[in-house]
Amino acid sequence: MFYKIGTPHGLPHDPFKSCVVPRPIGWISSLSSGGTVNLAPYSFFNAIASEPPMVMFSTNGKQPFGPKDSLTNIEATGEFVCSMATWDLRDSMNATSAPERPEIDEFELAGLETEPSELVKPPRVKASPVHLECLYHTTVELPCDIEGGRNALCIGHVIGVHIRDEFMTHGKIDIARIRPLARLGYQDYTVAEQVFPMVFPK
Repeated sequence: MFYKIGTPHGLPHDPFKSCVVPRPIGWISSLSSGGTVNLAPYSFFNAIASEPPMVMFSTNGKQPFGPKDSLTNIEATGEFVCSMATWDLRDSMNATSAPERPEIDEFELAGLETEPSELVKPPRVKASPVHLECLYHTTVELPCDIEGGRNALCIGHVIGVHIRDEFMTHGKIDIARIRPLARLGYQDYTVAEQVFPMVFPK
């Protein structure tokens, strides 16, 4: 099939988000300027550079309680943390995706313990095996077809990395043991648990 964006595709659900898969989930923690903790998962998330290491996540559309807390907080304070979402943490991750008012602490809502960061103020998800401490770099405003909505790309500079020792094997992160979550579109997710090498051609 083929359909032109902006015209009817004839399907029960928009297939676009299932055309770019799997998408890693950035579990973003931040603090408001008043000190309120926020935690939210973003499936439009990825690493975008390595020297220096940079990551991005994007917020999309119109929110029930105004702008997304993550972006508002990060633009105000200049700091955030990405915690890795895993199979074992899937229900907690899903709980933090609920639209809540800015004064709600999603760590508390999901029954998650926090852990202090080393270089930034926002806390980490203690049960997560990997954390990236980040400084805010910039926001890129994107077109938005939803009236009153905002599509924005937030880019951060990673300044600190935490990896739990029990998930290191022979000096490498053991992804198959961690089983990170990824988004597939619709209401579907997958787990990274099969790992195989491919040598770069010379």
